[in-house]
Amino acid sequence: MSKLFTLSAIRHPALQACSVCLALALAMPLATVEAGTLRDKIMERRQERKEQRAEQVAEKSEMTDIETTDLAPQGLPAGTKVLRDIAFGSDKRQTMDVYLPANAANQKAMPVIFMVHGGAWKIGSKTARGVVENKAAHWLPQGYIFISINYRMLPDIKPLEQADDVARALATAQSKAAEWGGSSKRFIIMGHSAGAHLVALLASNPSIAARAGASAWLATIALDSAAYDINKIMEQKHYRFYDEAFGTEPAYWQASSPTLQLKQAAAPFVAVCSSIRPDKPCAQAGVFVDKAKSLGMQALLLPQSLSHADINKNLGLDNVYTAAVDNFLKPLVIAHDSP
Repeated sequence: MSKLFTLSAIRHPALQACSVCLALALAMPLATVEAGTLRDKIMERRQERKEQRAEQVAEKSEMTDIETTDLAPQGLPAGTKVLRDIAFGSDKRQTMDVYLPANAANQKAMPVIFMVHGGAWKIGSKTARGVVENKAAHWLPQGYIFISINYRMLPDIKPLEQADDVARALATAQSKAAEWGGSSKRFIIMGHSAGAHLVALLASNPSIAARAGASAWLATIALDSAAYDINKIMEQKHYRFYDEAFGTEPAYWQASSPTLQLKQAAAPFVAVCSSIRPDKPCAQAGVFVDKAKSLGMQALLLPQSLSHADINKNLGLDNVYTAAVDNFLKPLVIAHDSP
């Protein structure tokens, strides 16, 4: 009768040693595979944590501007007059600040820069230094009025309703412009981050502004929005705050997407974008600008090797970036040099 052969059945010491070596040799490939798999998993997890940390940093940069100010006089040109908290609605957040140059009382039909702050549609302030200081210091001495607005935000009000707030603020400011020495026909609307998305949405869908009673404006300056096509954002890996802002309904994504809403030529448009952000906002901005040009619209893509926050804060400083925006605006302002 046959017997099962086992290593324990080997009696000769030399044969036993060989058999042990054979067993170890047979086991080593499996151990190597398991060790390799474990190393791969550890490396994958490390990479995931690295990406999560990078995403958190980028998300914090997108959402916040840690530099705020009480708008002390030294932060503004001498003689600046500030009209605080002018209401454009019944909610306490529906207010704007108006910055008038020193010689405003003697001026008529001054151009107006109308600024919308960012903050991922949920935070931010019209008084943040990055929103106001350098822009006011640059444009007020040139005879511009500078306006900075607040608006209702998440979780109470979603982006489309926020666009309605911006439109209502614009209509109110245009209606009062003559009182301040400005012209309702010489407005430039500008926004940063989420605010850039909102002004781009007004530019691409004029009915939003029209419903609020706002009239046409000279130009739109969008400072580093990555949200021109919400559909594309939501269909791939994205920052968590987009889910809170835009929800899960494709119809809402469509209605909130400036690129998808742009159907006809509108006021000249500048899309400033950070070329160093990890989510590559210049890609979406470039698609929007190309579509605008195809419709016969004057549009400029202006990539900058600056952080998301610095694109906002550095506008108004003595640099090539500010000069490029000025060069775009001056012919438009001059062409409308009448009340």
